[in-house]
Amino acid sequence: MSGLIGKKIGMTSIYDADGKQMPCTVIEAGPCVVTQVKTPEKDGYSAIQLAFEEMKEKNCTKPMRGHFAKANTTPKRYVAEFSRFEEGAKKSYGEVLTCDVFSEGEFVDVVGISKGKGFQGVVKRHGFGGVGDKTHGQHDRLRAPGSVGASSYPSRVFKGLRMAGRTGGRRVKVQNLQILKVISEKNVVVVKGSVPGPKGSILKLERWS
Repeated sequence: MSGLIGKKIGMTSIYDADGKQMPCTVIEAGPCVVTQVKTPEKDGYSAIQLAFEEMKEKNCTKPMRGHFAKANTTPKRYVAEFSRFEEGAKKSYGEVLTCDVFSEGEFVDVVGISKGKGFQGVVKRHGFGGVGDKTHGQHDRLRAPGSVGASSYPSRVFKGLRMAGRTGGRRVKVQNLQILKVISEKNVVVVKGSVPGPKGSILKLERWS
């Protein structure tokens, strides 16, 4: 699995050869610097650590400054691990990876933190019926959750029962998004469809090699 760390710029739409409109997301992918190479002999598994986006040295902790100095690079704001990189493509400390690792037409998985929605009810959070389509045993309160369990037995609420609560703000992976365009000079990748998170959020683009 290879990939890059990127930042969501926003959404737009483009037209294919048949004139069909396709929604797509514009992502700034890289450049990323290799800041650590993990090996089975030393760490027990193979992986590389990539770093993305510059940060001021005064805002970087001393241990992390030393970590980046080992890779001969400036402090970076985000780091992420990628395992199972392409066979025969050995990465070394300080190597810079750009969006050229991707090619148009291939498919990637995109990982991000979904937009936080705050405390939401069961209709928005879990898709309960709500107004005009009352479900789950409630009949006169429109968007209420209904019964949460019997009284005499089991006399408790089962684990995992869908209720109102904090919604969004979680790690979400969207799989098999097609890359429509790779604009190398601007480090931009355009993928088909939507990805988790608001504009400016950090994403992890993964490709299984």
